[in-house]
Amino acid sequence: MRIGSVQIDSPLFLSPLAGYTNLPMRLTIRELGGLGWATTDLVNARSLIERNPKALQLIRSTPADRPMAIQLFGSDPAEMRDAAVICEQSGAASIDINMGCPVPKVVKVGGGSAMMTELDKTAKLARGMVEAVKIPVTAKMRLGWDDANITAPDLARVLEDSGIAAVFVHGRTRAQGFSGTVNLAGIRKVAEAVKTIPVIGNGDVITPESARKMIDETGCAGVSIGRGAFYDPWIFRRTEHLLRTGELLPEPTFAERVRVMSRHLDLMIEVFGEELGCRMFRKIAPWYARRLGPSKDFKQRIVKMNTRADFETILVAYRKWRAPFCENGNPDAEPLPRFRPAPLVASFMRPAGETTDAGESIPVPKGPVDFW
Repeated sequence: MRIGSVQIDSPLFLSPLAGYTNLPMRLTIRELGGLGWATTDLVNARSLIERNPKALQLIRSTPADRPMAIQLFGSDPAEMRDAAVICEQSGAASIDINMGCPVPKVVKVGGGSAMMTELDKTAKLARGMVEAVKIPVTAKMRLGWDDANITAPDLARVLEDSGIAAVFVHGRTRAQGFSGTVNLAGIRKVAEAVKTIPVIGNGDVITPESARKMIDETGCAGVSIGRGAFYDPWIFRRTEHLLRTGELLPEPTFAERVRVMSRHLDLMIEVFGEELGCRMFRKIAPWYARRLGPSKDFKQRIVKMNTRADFETILVAYRKWRAPFCENGNPDAEPLPRFRPAPLVASFMRPAGETTDAGESIPVPKGPVDFW
């Protein structure tokens, strides 16, 4: 696949999610393989122009974090243009315009999903950014403001005419937030609306099978995965393998999950320092724990960790606590059948009327968006 002038080896993308998809997480997932492209957390264009330290931290990257796109939000054409230039100078491979964020703080200033309600104004802003930089500019959107205003196909067409290199579309409206079911037919209409640029589908892709289903049923060129990567950082490697060979790789073992969780923590400490890195990891470790089998003891302890040594102590105690729930009392073995986590099932893969008891759904992570 090509995004403008950038060639990528995998049609799989890591979606930006505020407070989570920072440099340590991007590096953790890249090391596991299968990821073609990653995007930063959304960055306020004005804050980036003002060189706000938090904004600069959000765009922090390394040579191992390539290709990397920076996602900007804002509604002022001059600010978005100037911020795009800064992104290009920082070494980003691309700039993504956030046209999909549904949270009030972004929408009330004309950014995020609000940009889907004024197509001509949005197209003009996008054209100004495209003309200001040499790297590709993309756009992330939802299907529309609500069910009565499905504007994504029309918006995708005008953005293509404005020089946008690719469109990412989440198969829900702004009014839905993260509730309800992803609309694959809606994504398909966006893919059919453009002539030359790739459309990447997004929303509730939590297994390799759901990624393949989205591609097959929408005709999208690739899939962007957000919340699914928190449950399963291996999803990119497993999905890429499924798309390439038709073979579904087994889920990682308990030992592999612990290894990657520990690596993620080490990268958090390397980037943010031990005190802040450990404190930030308190909200990440429970996501890993959801697929470990019985994990009550681990979850109760991990939210109080302060140091890397605390983490090791918690792991030792957790293995001891976990042993009775596992095959042959081996704490590193898989859980006995009755204690295994429910399978992950995307909303659009459940038969109509089927409850979530048949598979685990993904909650929205708690983070900065809760306070916007």
